[in-house]
Amino acid sequence: MPATTESASQPLPNSHRLFKQVQNFRDLGGHLTSDGRRIQTGRLLRSANPGLATADDIARLQNFNLNVVIDFRTDGEKKAAEAPFGAIFNWIADPIMVENLAQLSVLSALQNGTAEQGRQFMLAFYREFPLRYQGQYRRFLQLAEQNHNILFHCTAGKDRTGFASLLLLSALGVAPETIIADYLASNLDTEAGSAHLHEQVKTLGLSAEVITPLLLVEAAYLEAAQQVIDDDHGGMQNYLAQILGVDVARIRENYLESVTAL
Repeated sequence: MPATTESASQPLPNSHRLFKQVQNFRDLGGHLTSDGRRIQTGRLLRSANPGLATADDIARLQNFNLNVVIDFRTDGEKKAAEAPFGAIFNWIADPIMVENLAQLSVLSALQNGTAEQGRQFMLAFYREFPLRYQGQYRRFLQLAEQNHNILFHCTAGKDRTGFASLLLLSALGVAPETIIADYLASNLDTEAGSAHLHEQVKTLGLSAEVITPLLLVEAAYLEAAQQVIDDDHGGMQNYLAQILGVDVARIRENYLESVTAL
C-alpha cells in the first residue's frame, strides 16, 4: 500500500531539502536488496524528533500518509510544545532507556576523560541494544509486518533509531555496506541531537574532544551491536527470526518491489 509522497526515488541524505524543524530525516526507500529488489519509497522513514515540526513540516509529513510514528525517547526528553504534533499523528511512545547518556553521574566520569574514553562509552552503549531492548525493537518490527507506513525516531535520530534501521534494513535484505552508509548519513545532520546533548552536559565542563564521539556516529558503533548479535545469537537472520520472532518474508513482501517495475 504505497503512499503518495514527495520523496525522491533514491534515499535522502538529510532533512534540509524537506523540513525546517525535522532534523536527520531520510527515506529508507530506494535502497537495493541482495535479491535485486528495491525498497518502496515514502513508506519507511527515520528522523530526529519531529515533535516541534512547523505547520509546513507537518503538512509535508502528512503527504506520506503515515499510519504510525514510533518514538523511542523517554519522558524526560519530551516537551509540552510537542502536543500539536501528537494531536495530528498516531504517535506511539515505546521508550528505550539510555541510562548511560541520561545519568549525569555517569557523564561526570568523562570530565577528565579522553576522546577514546568517550568512544568506548558509545561502543558499550551500542552493545546494550540487542540485549536489553528486544521488546521495543520486536514491537517496532511487528508494525512493519503489518504493512504500515512508519516514521521512527528518537531525539537525534542516530543511535536508537540507527539500530532500528539496522534491524529493518537487514530484514529487508539490504547489504551491510549500504546499511552502514545510511547510518553514517546522520553525521551530515546532527543539529537536533547535538543541541539536546549539550543541554544535558553543559554544566559538567566536558571538553569538545570528549563530547564529539557522543554527538557523531561511527561505523564501529553499529558494528559493535552487530558483533553482539553474531556472537550471542548466531547472526542477524537468526536474531530476527528466533530472538525477535520476526516474519522476514512478510516484511519483504510488504515493502519490496522489483527494479523493473519502477
